[in-house]
Amino acid sequence: MIAFSSAVEVLRMANHISGKPLYSWSVISADGQSVACSNGLAPARIGTYEDAGPFDMVFVCGGTNVTRFVDDKVIALLRRIAHDKVILGGLCTGTYALVKAGLLNGYRATIHWENLSALREAHDKIRFVEELFVIDRDRITCTGGIAPIDMMLAVVRERFGKTLVAEISEQFILERVRDSKDRQHIPLAARAGCNRRALVEVAALMEANIEEPLSLEDLSQLAGLSQRHLQRLFREALQVTPSHYYLELRLRRARELLLQTQMSITNITIACGFQSACHFSKCYRALFGKPPSSERRPQGTAAVEPQQRNTPAAHDLAA
Repeated sequence: MIAFSSAVEVLRMANHISGKPLYSWSVISADGQSVACSNGLAPARIGTYEDAGPFDMVFVCGGTNVTRFVDDKVIALLRRIAHDKVILGGLCTGTYALVKAGLLNGYRATIHWENLSALREAHDKIRFVEELFVIDRDRITCTGGIAPIDMMLAVVRERFGKTLVAEISEQFILERVRDSKDRQHIPLAARAGCNRRALVEVAALMEANIEEPLSLEDLSQLAGLSQRHLQRLFREALQVTPSHYYLELRLRRARELLLQTQMSITNITIACGFQSACHFSKCYRALFGKPPSSERRPQGTAAVEPQQRNTPAAHDLAA
């Protein structure tokens, strides 16, 4: 319900603020029968694809135990919609339905972190990423919770501009609009596996020592591990070196400070353990594709990447 409501409410607010019917939406199911959310609530009106269309976009909304509900009827419907050249999307675990229908092969995509690792292992034709949402050509996928707000704001911005997005975010009391460079927070225990307690402890040491980063030797001694064993743990569990993980951790903390505080870039450089603003800027650009100074933009102007095009706005569907 939270993912479904977050997506629809952005469209409702766009209509309300503009005073125009910029968007309309319907709720459908494979057979037109009522479908309840996990909290027991159900939309008042549910139809079929044939009766409710045509649509510019169709979003599959999924919740817990999504695998139980993606049956042959759902897969056939999604393939028919794709054949009709409708933009397809997934909210939270709704992405799973697109995966099972074979409609994400060759695309970048995302899904709630609880499902991410398993799908990565089983579907190598899809490039799963840890971003909050991904708009790749005619596919739009999003993580769970309130992330669909950010995704829909990106869709609205592409069509109607940053001013409307800023006004919507003000109505929703959003401190900032997150963009596709933001990643969903995945607990390290989930990424590394519950059997790698030492790795989680080392990561906690890193998070507690951002301003004055610890050396690999210090981390190894505090964790009671050899440096070689620590290197192997990170490679096996996270496919990165400890140094790379630590650097990215500090850069993402820097981005939070840039976007959420009025600290100067010089002070953020120091707070995140960088010796010079030049080095900080170089590392930041390498990870995020832009300099730190570019993050100091007005609220409500979340960027949409160049490849994120072809997102018409007249009629959206949450299914």
